[in-house]
Amino acid sequence: MHVRHSRLHGFGRAAAALAAATTVSLLLVGCGDNGAGGGTSAGGVVNLTMLTGFTGPDAPSYQALVKQFNATHPKIHVTMTAQPWATIAQKLPASWATGQGPDLATPSSDPGSIFTYIKTNSVLPLDSSVGTGTGQIDSGAFPAPVKSAFTVDGKLYAVPANMATLVLYYNKDMFSAAGIGAPPATEAEFIADARKLTTGSGGRPSQYGLSLADNNTIQMWPILQWMNGGDIVGQDGCALVDSPASTGALARWSALVAKDHISPVGQSGADADTLFSSKKAAMEINGPWAAAGFRSAGVNLGIAQVPVGSAGPVTLASTVPLMIARTTKHAAQAEEFLAWYTGKAAQTQFSKLSGFPPARTDLGSAVASDPTVAEFAKALPHAKLYLAGQADATRIDSDVYVPLIQKIERGADVASTASAAAKSIDSLTGCHKS
Repeated sequence: MHVRHSRLHGFGRAAAALAAATTVSLLLVGCGDNGAGGGTSAGGVVNLTMLTGFTGPDAPSYQALVKQFNATHPKIHVTMTAQPWATIAQKLPASWATGQGPDLATPSSDPGSIFTYIKTNSVLPLDSSVGTGTGQIDSGAFPAPVKSAFTVDGKLYAVPANMATLVLYYNKDMFSAAGIGAPPATEAEFIADARKLTTGSGGRPSQYGLSLADNNTIQMWPILQWMNGGDIVGQDGCALVDSPASTGALARWSALVAKDHISPVGQSGADADTLFSSKKAAMEINGPWAAAGFRSAGVNLGIAQVPVGSAGPVTLASTVPLMIARTTKHAAQAEEFLAWYTGKAAQTQFSKLSGFPPARTDLGSAVASDPTVAEFAKALPHAKLYLAGQADATRIDSDVYVPLIQKIERGADVASTASAAAKSIDSLTGCHKS
């Protein structure tokens, strides 16, 4: 899954219409007893259907895992289909709320999407299958932010379909040419290197030190705030984007973009990737889906942990929820699949196939032989989800946070812009500050 591109890019009207029509047939035609063909064959095999948004180059990794499950579980057969995320978001809420649709699904690449389905009582709580025994979901092995994000009112409603962390990609050739012998380990070194690696004059560098994106992207800017101890929203739902730690970080990095021109202004995720892969930027913060493409573009690629700021090591985590329909007639078999899917053997295999770190914190040694995967796995203990646990995460991101970054990159006053953003966030979350 390339979260940056598949999650946020839109469709043309014609394409959207076609996708919608296709999904109607997939989700609603032949739904059988619980959706999309779930049932039991004459031979006693339980057929489970799973709908996902994994349409990218990593799709074969998920299919391989499902194939392995089917081969080792002769009494259960899982059929996985994939549709664009936008199409799933359009049709799945209604189909699950009315008892139709697939047995299992990834409703969105946004972890916060689970609230939509919990509110409509459309998904099955998984607590009865949680444990450390054979055939149980070992939720204690999930990264803590993931388990927390998928737990609502004390009940676990989803497991991670995948797990990604962001690291620092850097161009070894550019570093060598600039006389920099190692990737930055601290925020101070990060800033110094970004400045040194930005070359050219007149506000239009021929080479940028860093490629930052502010829209249609997996978020990079929150990491810069977290480095300094800042955040966007607190656990109580009240805005923190205007806190001294947040505004200090935002002021520092927006000035680096607006005045020092270390990165272009207004880049989408695709723009940021293109800039780095075309060797016009020396660094980029990105996830595991990008490594193969950068290498195939001829980048002499280095991978390191995100530099450490005053608040300690931190990076962004990304995960996709995988859930069971409340109305499935095969809950036990669906839970058995989730337990296997998130187990040690399956997650080790998936990591080797996909290049993603495992969705467990106890498999570092199992993936150590692949230095790229190991680097992403190394970041798991200090990775944070963006806007985790916020039911209005999508609106906070699109209506408040992205516009905030776009304004300050273009020179807007950070304090007043962040203050206005904080008021907007509080109005969305219902926070009432004393």
